[in-house]
Amino acid sequence: MATVISTDLSRRTLLGGLAAGVAVGGASAATGRPKVGGRIRVASIAASTADTLDPAKGNLSTDYMRLYLIYSGLTQYDGQLRALPGLAERIETRDNIVWHIRLRKGVHFHNGKPLTADDVVYSLMRHRDPATGSKALAVAEQFARARKTGPLDVELRLTGPNPDLPVILAQPHFLIVENGRRDFSVANGTGPYICRAFAPGIRTVVRRNPNYWKPGRPYLEEIEVIAIPDEISRVNALLSGDVQMINAVSPGSVKRLRASPGHAFMETKSGLFTDLIMRRDNPVTGHPDFVLAMKYLLDRELIKRALFRGYATIANDHPVPPFSPYYNADIPQRRFDPDRARFLLKRAGLLGTRLPVYVSPAANGSVDMGSVLQEHAARIGLHLAINRVPSDGYWASHWMKHPLTFGNVNPRPTVDMMFSLFFQSKALSNESGWNNPRFDRLLLEARRSTDEAQRRAIYGEMQWIVHSHGGVGIPVFQSLMDGFDRRLKGIFPIPLGGFMAYTFGDHVWWDA
Repeated sequence: MATVISTDLSRRTLLGGLAAGVAVGGASAATGRPKVGGRIRVASIAASTADTLDPAKGNLSTDYMRLYLIYSGLTQYDGQLRALPGLAERIETRDNIVWHIRLRKGVHFHNGKPLTADDVVYSLMRHRDPATGSKALAVAEQFARARKTGPLDVELRLTGPNPDLPVILAQPHFLIVENGRRDFSVANGTGPYICRAFAPGIRTVVRRNPNYWKPGRPYLEEIEVIAIPDEISRVNALLSGDVQMINAVSPGSVKRLRASPGHAFMETKSGLFTDLIMRRDNPVTGHPDFVLAMKYLLDRELIKRALFRGYATIANDHPVPPFSPYYNADIPQRRFDPDRARFLLKRAGLLGTRLPVYVSPAANGSVDMGSVLQEHAARIGLHLAINRVPSDGYWASHWMKHPLTFGNVNPRPTVDMMFSLFFQSKALSNESGWNNPRFDRLLLEARRSTDEAQRRAIYGEMQWIVHSHGGVGIPVFQSLMDGFDRRLKGIFPIPLGGFMAYTFGDHVWWDA
């Protein structure tokens, strides 16, 4: 039996990645001795009436942050996206199909109920029930069976090998809830904070869990989470002291933060992207020549330079960033080529077409990307009408609902998860309604492979397929930018999202 993760890991491994993130905004935010106390307000970018306390239904960054504050997972990430022990003190497997999970002793839910194997079995398998409405259904379909083998022991059998399982289990959707829980109007987790107030679309207030399973943690006494959709207003709130931490700072605001002696910022390289979505169920946007033409109209260098002030990495119309170990560097970089785009549109008989494009501040950078795209399209005879809609309601009412919209996809810890959630034909968030049978077969083949070189080759081919035929255009990968009060300590980058991949509540303390 091979031990994949264990609490016997060395201190160096447990703290891996921390040293890589100490330099933030010209100062160290990870130094000093942690202490208990303090209350902070945190402003994220979006909230809606669909805000949830159900991990399975988490859909936005504010959801993920709220869920990590209240619940714990079987595993957790370090700064290099390695899976470390969480509620599971040990995970073992022989074949990457059957996994043996040993839970920690003495862990309790906020209502005092002890954590048992029954809670884990229920939490994992509920994603497979269509009635749950899980956003991770496409991933959870790999869970063939979970069964209790002891009070604190679980056996999880997959439909096929997947060596990424420990990393997948650290995702917010797979946080552990109590056995049988269906009413999520209130929250009952094992996480660092207890939910004291929750008003969807307005705010969440959590208070320190004195019985948290991590001795001495968390450090803050209370956290209030709100949303300020407008980025300038969000930065103003930070600089004025109304909030102490914000995410999604625009590159244009970095100078303001640098000028404030009481504030700092942190850049985290990531796989975050805003993509142009071309629905395949529309005769125009689903035409292969139209899709390819729009990809040639994406001026990637301009978008990186002008829209993100260099805080971005050039992408190539597939979701795997260059710093991934599975990145296929053999795919030629697609360049801005309006002449090629015009040729494709003319060949398809689509020159002169008029189409609306829906943009919103909710999809970071989409408003400016839409304007740039509109200008380039007009020069070659394609007429795009930019419809700017508010952040509130964008994801429910517009995203994927029109022929041309923009999405905003958060990084995922594994290539398998990104492909499963957004590109597999039956995935709920398959944004363009794209269906490629070979891609789906390769996804399963990669999971079955226990040979690392073979998996790399399979993922390389899948990137080729998305690059060539996928219904989304991905111009750049955006760096994540957080701003915070310098009195907030313990911050380091985790390249899955802002706010330390939304897990900041487990790490930060107030030094004042």
